[in-house]
Amino acid sequence: MKIIDWYILKRYLATFFVMLLMFIPIGIVIDVSEKINKILAKKVPFAEVAGYYGDFTLYFANMLFPIFLFLSVIWFTSKLANNTEIIAILGSGISFMRFLRPYLIGATFISLLALVMGFFFVPKASKGFNDFRYTYLKNNAKIRESDQVYKQVNDTQTIYVGAFNYMNKSGSKFNLETYRGDKLISKINANTITWNPKDSTYTLYGYNKRIVGDGATNDVIVRESQKIMKLPFEPDELTPTVYVAETMTLGELNKFIEKEKRRGSSNIDSYLVVKYKKYSIPVSAFILTIIAVAVSSMKRRGGMGVNLAMGIGLAFSYVFFDKVFGTMGEKSSMSPLLAVWIPNVTFGILAIFLLRNARR
Repeated sequence: MKIIDWYILKRYLATFFVMLLMFIPIGIVIDVSEKINKILAKKVPFAEVAGYYGDFTLYFANMLFPIFLFLSVIWFTSKLANNTEIIAILGSGISFMRFLRPYLIGATFISLLALVMGFFFVPKASKGFNDFRYTYLKNNAKIRESDQVYKQVNDTQTIYVGAFNYMNKSGSKFNLETYRGDKLISKINANTITWNPKDSTYTLYGYNKRIVGDGATNDVIVRESQKIMKLPFEPDELTPTVYVAETMTLGELNKFIEKEKRRGSSNIDSYLVVKYKKYSIPVSAFILTIIAVAVSSMKRRGGMGVNLAMGIGLAFSYVFFDKVFGTMGEKSSMSPLLAVWIPNVTFGILAIFLLRNARR
């Protein structure tokens, strides 16, 4: 790499990380101002609050990563243009595509960083962030309750829960049916069911098991006031948490999706959208970098203000497209894969068009 490559690359990375360091504290301050009353009212331990804002930092940075990247490239490239440095670089015989190379190297670094964060670190932060909000900040406890959950948990067993509360990990009117082919071979009922996190078991109160015999008179009935046993599902599977897929690493998410497909889950599209975004968001680093360079590499009469205005408009347009099509992939008949990649394809075409104009 030449000196000019190092110069641009250092400015690219430094501006991006400075942008993060500038806006994340602002986000934390705004969040604290909104939630401080609830935190104090519920006497949340300081360690819990500190952990929440650690998770908030990663969650916030990942959510607004495209905007931070886009604005940082717009900012320092506009400064290069206003100082006529770009004219000097291109006037020395360097082509526009050669000038773009350190930007693409920087985009590769940011893309790999976003990929690793999305696969391994952001899921844990998402779980901590959302669990804190639902534990301490939500006024309506019913927001994490499920009513009349009926689902197939494996090839031979189905469950029914009249109501399940995620916060205290307990449910009522529990029913577990086991089949061999189309034939019912046993049925377990319980008035209430409670999750035991220490050993991953459930306590069933008012336990009643019926083992189906050849005839009605041959059935075996077992009753106990309380029984502890392992069951083939976890509490997360009984609650309609929209963020459950966001809390899993890539390997966990792939296994979870396959398991949910076998069970015939109705939320598969939502889980697939989360999975595909783990790949599409890092790719957006290249697309947004090219658009930002193409928009801001020309010196304009309005100076940096015009470039920043255009950049903010394009950045929020990308986020808007991403949210709209992500929701369509979750809620409509549109393919989740197509819905997730439409924003990148659309803005990729825009990037090619703007790049061709900038080269002229």
